[in-house]
Amino acid sequence: MSDTSPAEPIVLDVWCELQCPDCRAALDDLRSLRERYGDRLELRLRHFPLEKHKHAFAAAQAAEEATVQGQGWPYVEAVLGRVEELDRKGEALLLETARELGLDAEEFDTALVDGRHILIVDADQAEGKAIGVTGTPTYVIDGERLDGGKSQEGLRERIEEIADRLLAARDDTP
Repeated sequence: MSDTSPAEPIVLDVWCELQCPDCRAALDDLRSLRERYGDRLELRLRHFPLEKHKHAFAAAQAAEEATVQGQGWPYVEAVLGRVEELDRKGEALLLETARELGLDAEEFDTALVDGRHILIVDADQAEGKAIGVTGTPTYVIDGERLDGGKSQEGLRERIEEIADRLLAARDDTP
């Protein structure tokens, strides 16, 4: 009997900061990757808040709560789409965005106050530093780190090359 279950997805770790204009610029590429590969590519949000952005750490915690409530990537996209507003409004924008997405606002606010996601954000940041992440966005696919930042040019194509190679190798495996 053959196994007809789908193969494990290829994992693309996206080291991101929700107050980063360069991460905002990368959104179209991330959407394109999700459309091209669907559930064959797992985009995994990894937090790397930078000290120069005063709302980045709270935004990372907020993204974790949105993930718990089933709206992780929609929340990330919504906040990144409003980076300039986040600079001005701060944590009020984080809660406003949660309400707009229909998240449980009371639970969301409680999560930010009690800091239940701090350890996740801290662990992501520590792991990022350990593998050489210095800025955002940074991607890791199949152990290869690809730095984004100001130079997004060609990154999506490089990620596609790696993903296509990995998928082809899986398809050739009996």
